[in-house]
Amino acid sequence: MRNFKFFICLSLIFVITFFTFTNCLANESIYVWSSDSNTLTTDVSSSISEDSSTNDNSLNLECESAILIEQSTGKILYSHNEHEQLRPASVTKIMSILLIMEALDNGQISLTDSIPCTENAASMGGSQIWLDPRETLTVDEMLKAICVASANDCVVAMAEFLAGSQEAFVQMMNDKAKELGMNDTTFKNCHGLDEDGHVTSSYDISLMSRELLSKHPQITNYTTIWLDSLRDGKSQLANTNKLIRTYKGATGLKTGSTGLALYNLSASATRDGLSLIAVIMKAPSSKVRFAEAEKLLDYGFNNFIYKEFAKKDDILNTISINKGIIDTIDVVFENNAGVLIKKGDDKNIEQTITIDENISAPIQKGQKLGTATYSINR
Repeated sequence: MRNFKFFICLSLIFVITFFTFTNCLANESIYVWSSDSNTLTTDVSSSISEDSSTNDNSLNLECESAILIEQSTGKILYSHNEHEQLRPASVTKIMSILLIMEALDNGQISLTDSIPCTENAASMGGSQIWLDPRETLTVDEMLKAICVASANDCVVAMAEFLAGSQEAFVQMMNDKAKELGMNDTTFKNCHGLDEDGHVTSSYDISLMSRELLSKHPQITNYTTIWLDSLRDGKSQLANTNKLIRTYKGATGLKTGSTGLALYNLSASATRDGLSLIAVIMKAPSSKVRFAEAEKLLDYGFNNFIYKEFAKKDDILNTISINKGIIDTIDVVFENNAGVLIKKGDDKNIEQTITIDENISAPIQKGQKLGTATYSINR
């Protein structure tokens, strides 16, 4: 990035501990807060976008479509035909897994619940662990089989358990896709076997991958498994994502391939606080999809860093208050705060803290008590 000189203003609201960030303005529209995720993201007009997000395939990728994003900000670092609608194959399961994790979070199911296998689930074909309609597996075991072995029978069994039928579950998938802004996507099934009209894009895959990893980071307990087993060791599992074994910092996420879709991959990795997601679609071979995912991830790690300014609930200071039943109160950062910048541009970061003077009770929960302003190269 040439002359990376711009001003970053993060109006971080200090509030009483544990309450929600409500309002933030960004200087010169360079940085804005995303209302759906409360994470710092960047405007498409920023200098990072101009220099690093591209659709001219300057990395000479062989795949039909690709994208690289930074996970915490959603910033696009590289793109190639990112909105082309293509068959996702088993990368579809990222959305299925996301809905399973949401069901776990809202208490609809637990990891120890026993999930039955229907005749329909057992008949799926493709990648599977050969479920028997007479057996049950726990949600924990189902997730392991889906994330590691891409088991079609298991994902259908989970879909039927959660929604009553695969069709109802697919409607949930499409509703969630719409919620996430996945405008290139139509799901026809929950597993990814080829079906006319079952399409998405590398851009949309990056959206659902980011949602899964950001909102449900515990999923990496499954997606980072290389070898494991089920059924008391009788069924061996090997991860279809070879990057888990070979790429430093790999955290997942999901492979997919069929005769029509060819070879797809959503690959995630974290190094030194920087988390990246690389999506490859319609690569000509499995070898190419992994090599090109590595190329994208290497590009990101070699050129960018994520500079963290504060974590949610970090105590900035303890301040005095007037006319209260207590004399002091902790002032905290309301949310995680940081920015994606080019390597080498983090040397001259300045912080200015302003806290209101003469604060008197009563103080409301979520009340703004001050600001933190950060600038790079003035």
